[in-house]
Amino acid sequence: MGKPLLSIEQADLKLADTVVFNDLNFTINTGENWAFVGESGSGKSSLLKVIAGKFHLSAGNIRYFFYEEFLERIATDDTSLTFHRLISLVESRHHFRNLSNTGDFYYQQRYNSSDSDDALTVLEYLAGVRSFSDHDFGWTMTKVLAFLKLDHLKDKQLIKLSNGETKRLLIAAALIKNPVILLLDNPLAGLDVETRAGFGNIIQTIIASGITVVLATSPTEIPDSMSHIAVLKNGGIEQQMLRSAFKPNMVKPGVADQIDKNELADLLGSRRLRPSFTLVISMDKINVSYGEKQVLKNVSWQIKQGERWALLGANGAGKSTLLSLINADNPQAYANDIILFDRKRGTGESIWDIKSETGFISPELYQYFPTDNSCLQVIESGFYDTMGLFRQSDPKKAAIALRWMKALEVDQYARKLLRNIPASAQRLCLLARALIKNPTLLIFDEPCQGLDTHQVAHFKAIVDAICEMSNVTLIYVTHYQHELPDSVTRVLRLEQGEVVTADATD
Repeated sequence: MGKPLLSIEQADLKLADTVVFNDLNFTINTGENWAFVGESGSGKSSLLKVIAGKFHLSAGNIRYFFYEEFLERIATDDTSLTFHRLISLVESRHHFRNLSNTGDFYYQQRYNSSDSDDALTVLEYLAGVRSFSDHDFGWTMTKVLAFLKLDHLKDKQLIKLSNGETKRLLIAAALIKNPVILLLDNPLAGLDVETRAGFGNIIQTIIASGITVVLATSPTEIPDSMSHIAVLKNGGIEQQMLRSAFKPNMVKPGVADQIDKNELADLLGSRRLRPSFTLVISMDKINVSYGEKQVLKNVSWQIKQGERWALLGANGAGKSTLLSLINADNPQAYANDIILFDRKRGTGESIWDIKSETGFISPELYQYFPTDNSCLQVIESGFYDTMGLFRQSDPKKAAIALRWMKALEVDQYARKLLRNIPASAQRLCLLARALIKNPTLLIFDEPCQGLDTHQVAHFKAIVDAICEMSNVTLIYVTHYQHELPDSVTRVLRLEQGEVVTADATD
């Protein structure tokens, strides 16, 4: 066993009115690299934030031995050199600011050329990252750009990066700091198959450079180079063990049997009043460019009511841009031949006409959705297609929102602010928001990102039940084949903005 890097002793953590940890004890020694696993809400992300100094303990203490040694070595009076400077945390949400540093990005900004110009490029963003460590682990700008395959993106604005590209950028920025400890919160979320396959090598190389890695992840996605596992449960660490001794508990069979189909059928009852359409979506030779970069090239796609499609492709293939044309978020829709709900775009319809027929969730929506409403208000806002509830709550609509929360097993969070609940529960609330108005079209872009194995199985069962009971049209995006619901029978696959597979089952 090496000497301790940090230790947490008798730690209590309370966030808002929720006890997250109670009398938690944990030590990281040199030479150890830890993976935190556990069910949704077990405290994995919170423990990373405690280590990073973002959450302050209610009781107990945390000691950073590596920081004490650092201060002895450099003998400085600089009070800005706190332990935070020697730790890098990559969270599930980024915190990019605009060029004028007056505000955060907003959801549709990436699709509006004049607004998206108010954003740093990848190179400019990384150039602003400083290292305060006296350790040189060798992570220079040149090295991280090549290592994380960002060279070809260095002149791209942050707002235009795909979900997976953003994740690689955040890891690059974290490495440039040359931290003693690198903390990664669910780092594989949003990464395509190829990038995930190489992620183990990325972690191995980082560890080999001398950096200690601690990550929160799914029990089925623990890199081989992690030496130790901590299993979190019920406000503490239930087990600590060597990686070689860990065996993940898979989700129990029969989760679909737990779906209350009578309740779902009642919630879907209003669908009978919805209009029917011949063509929910028709696209003919769609092209979208930003400057010299062509994102979509001659894409044609036709979806009839009741069809269920998977939209697949690697990070940066053009999936999010294609969906933005459908969801009325991209003004370039007017320059293309697009029919939505039997009506050609640009013939007098409003974006609200389109959104009223569409339920939508994506990693980008999760990233930019305001978190200062209660979860019940967030879900009720789905009736109005607004980013939060900006009117008096309607008791009948709030009651329906609560029923959807129960169906998705998050009703215990109804009165809590969205920002004060686990990330996975936040995503499920946004899924309930997409479902609440019984839309004609459901667009689920990586809906299971960040969910635990039970939540994934439960959500898939709900989607399949909805498809069985109704003629809802579905577009489903995922990088995981096992996350596709059984009801999905058609595939559109994109590669570098072009269609390579259409109307085929995988």
